[in-house]
Amino acid sequence: MNAIDLIIFNLEEVRRRSIKVWKAIPDEKLHWKPDEEALTCAEMIRHLLQAEFLYHKVLKGRGGQALSNLYNPYDTKKFISVDDELEFSQPYHEKFLEYVKTIPLNDLEHIQIDLYDLGGFIRPLGDMLLRIAYHESVHTGQLLDYMRTMGIERPKIWD
Repeated sequence: MNAIDLIIFNLEEVRRRSIKVWKAIPDEKLHWKPDEEALTCAEMIRHLLQAEFLYHKVLKGRGGQALSNLYNPYDTKKFISVDDELEFSQPYHEKFLEYVKTIPLNDLEHIQIDLYDLGGFIRPLGDMLLRIAYHESVHTGQLLDYMRTMGIERPKIWD
């Protein structure tokens, strides 16, 4: 396995476990949030799926400037259900994974992604790919905490 294979494996494993969590949230609890300033469960799921789409554009454009004048299909999409969100996002997810598979190994450390204007940092492409998976993992952990707070059963993701 090379670095790209490991990154793909990590992205797919994070997504597989996230989907287990997302699908375990009862429909009537999708709009629950722990306080007024927090995201609802549905908003958190949307945030993650949309973020992958946006990260893909940022990586291809090598920085935040790629987001200016970008058509974002999530802007007008109403959240209906977890299954609907996943179906809508699947083509974007597949394109993202296909993009990652085409990255030359040398680019992981030599291509810089400039998010200084958006997030205050410039990082190598490989670092950014790991951050994308980490971002999803953190929010999925938040959803597990939401589920604990709501008193609903949490799925076993450590298989």
